[in-house]
Amino acid sequence: MKILLQKGDKKLLNAWAFYDWANSVYSLVIASAIFPIFYDAIFEIQGINTLVVFGKEWKSSSLIFGTTAVAFSIVAMISPLLSGVADFLGNKKIFLKFFCYLGASSTIGLYFFSIEHIYIGLTLYLLALIGFWGSLVFYNSYLPDIAHVDQHDSISAKGFSLGYIGSVILLVACLIMIMSQESGEDKVTMMRFSFVLTGVWWIVFSQYTYLYLPKGNKSDGSLSKSVFYQGFKEFKAIWIEMQHKPRLKSYLIAFFVYSMGVQTVMLAAAYFGAEELDWGDTDKTFGLITSILLIQLVAVLGAFLTSKLSSKIGNIKALIVINMIWIGICAWAFFVYTPIQFYITAGVVGLVMGGVQALSRSTYAKFLPETDDTTSYFSFYDVSEKIGIVFGMIMFLTMQEVTKSMRYSIIFLILFFGVGVLLLKKVPKKEK
Repeated sequence: MKILLQKGDKKLLNAWAFYDWANSVYSLVIASAIFPIFYDAIFEIQGINTLVVFGKEWKSSSLIFGTTAVAFSIVAMISPLLSGVADFLGNKKIFLKFFCYLGASSTIGLYFFSIEHIYIGLTLYLLALIGFWGSLVFYNSYLPDIAHVDQHDSISAKGFSLGYIGSVILLVACLIMIMSQESGEDKVTMMRFSFVLTGVWWIVFSQYTYLYLPKGNKSDGSLSKSVFYQGFKEFKAIWIEMQHKPRLKSYLIAFFVYSMGVQTVMLAAAYFGAEELDWGDTDKTFGLITSILLIQLVAVLGAFLTSKLSSKIGNIKALIVINMIWIGICAWAFFVYTPIQFYITAGVVGLVMGGVQALSRSTYAKFLPETDDTTSYFSFYDVSEKIGIVFGMIMFLTMQEVTKSMRYSIIFLILFFGVGVLLLKKVPKKEK
């Protein structure tokens, strides 16, 4: 059934935002909460914290950080190709679906993740991550297509808020399942079922989005050589165009730098809590999931508060304020040793996490020139983020391997936020 709605239509906007409800369960359950706890637990059950993979002995957390960096490298390489292809063919919805189903099915496959079959497990983890972030390339690129400029901030914030709410509902259900078990091995089994529920949730709820989203805008011109070459050609054209858009270019550079810190903190938070904290008599599984839940709940408020702040002082100034808060969080994290301190940190992280993600996306959409080629432009945005994550994870991993502690790695992230603030201050107020 084909349903065509006009740009700015509330039903269309809600359908777009609802994809956040569908896919954010991956971001919470797999990237942030249950999988990191599960990963730590399967090593703890066997009484080891290192593993030989590809002929090298890795610390367990370094192994997963390395796999994450490889996955983001792949996403960064294929995004410009796929986005150009999607715009040329005029059907980016099919690419959105492909990566959604790749990510969701791989997430379900994580049920079988084990140390004994670590290569298969890490491959599934890698494919799930590629599916999630690959789908976001096309999802984000729909924003200028379906919403008017004055709707960007509010609908972007609504999408993130729906994602936080939906993922919290599933996480609470998974937490109840896990904590209903007494032994560690039984809890691990329930975590495996959580991965299955996450993949099914992602597939089922995304269908509402697919019902209303248009296929996309088809690029003008004929296919000269090959559709694959066309993808890189469009990406190169966007880069050349960027040279004549100093505000857009300056903002993208700033985003590249501070997003290194944001995404690295988000990906490493649960692993930091599992390895660096003294949980004492507190159930570590319950404590970690509770802290991640706290982040998600506060993030809903943070997304809307940031939207209000940006309407008062402007997007760039609001992003500068948020980055300053991130600097304080990283400095404080070095002295976090107890669950209570970790919960306090989680609350502040949640407040700025939702805000910086929603505002970064809507700011970029506002700075875009009038164009139908939104997917290629947003590919630039996504590639910048992914390459930033790769650099961030590699630096974080290197610091951890050298110092044997994540604390010094967290402190190192202050550099990213500090430089991000300086670069944001240099973003021109208006495009020349």
